[in-house]
Amino acid sequence: MSANLAIKRILISRTDAIGDVILTLPLCGLLKKYYPAAQLLFLGRSYTQPVINCCEYVDEFVNADKLLKQPKKQALIELAGLNADVIIHVFPHKEIARLAKQIGIKYRIGTTNRIFHWSTVNKLVRLSRKNSSLHESQLNCKLLEPLGIYEIPSLQEMSVYTGFSKIPALPENSAKLLSNNKINVILHPKSNASAREWSLDNYKKLIDLLSPEYYQVFISGTDTEKTGLSDWIKTLPATVIDVSGRFSLKEFIAFISQADYLVAASTGPLHIAAAAKVGAIGLFPNIRPMHPGRWKPIGPKAFALSTDKKCSDCRKNPQQCHCINEISPAGVADRMKAWRTIK
Repeated sequence: MSANLAIKRILISRTDAIGDVILTLPLCGLLKKYYPAAQLLFLGRSYTQPVINCCEYVDEFVNADKLLKQPKKQALIELAGLNADVIIHVFPHKEIARLAKQIGIKYRIGTTNRIFHWSTVNKLVRLSRKNSSLHESQLNCKLLEPLGIYEIPSLQEMSVYTGFSKIPALPENSAKLLSNNKINVILHPKSNASAREWSLDNYKKLIDLLSPEYYQVFISGTDTEKTGLSDWIKTLPATVIDVSGRFSLKEFIAFISQADYLVAASTGPLHIAAAAKVGAIGLFPNIRPMHPGRWKPIGPKAFALSTDKKCSDCRKNPQQCHCINEISPAGVADRMKAWRTIK
């Protein structure tokens, strides 16, 4: 196939977490390059909608949670009403794949790795994510081959294709938290157990290295994480501002976009910061498939830190990851100083 098919509406299905969604957005930019007249619809979870709404290349958000709660007959009617010519199953979902086949979407693209795709997808792509040397955002682009798109952008180009430009305005009461004469740093210590985490002790050591004369430090996290962080936050200097549990995702995106740096493990906020062109410093273990080569943040001021140590001794106990804790707080502080520009 060549990239000149008579395609009017393309449905991208990615129904998992925030970071995964952000690393799928470049696929939307690449589609717009080759099919500029096509409408792009993004099928995602309710809580990821604020992220998807920031992408200039997405024309319409489709709520997967609402769709899948419907009786099957109604779900078929609603999916058919989207009039999609193509569905790209970036994240495999058995029920969505079955519905897409049943309503007869013309081009149904998915990987060979899911057995249910063999009977529901008519454009199979052989793709091994776990063993590939490509970044997650590049692997996603491989799914465009059935549409005649074989370009795999470099990671430097990916931030352009991400199109994370429709960032909401930050409410005045939250904007007042940010310093006008200091460097604003957000530390996001937890990951909802989705990633290997740098220790709270290391975050505290990093805070001690960031002089309050030059840096305003914030601690962020979800409502659930706020409870677990509260005792630790009490041990921090009084100049540190706790914003954990304070923001909706929409407002948090806006807050991140106005900061200078964000430090985190491989989490959604890290990828939001990178996409928003903020200094995003990611902390990663040197272990497949969660190593930075696969998951590092992409953006003009994004950077990933890990150690050279082969991380194998903590496979059985992810919460005691020695190698990620060997990343030195001084190394993180030095990365900020290398980027620092006094306002």
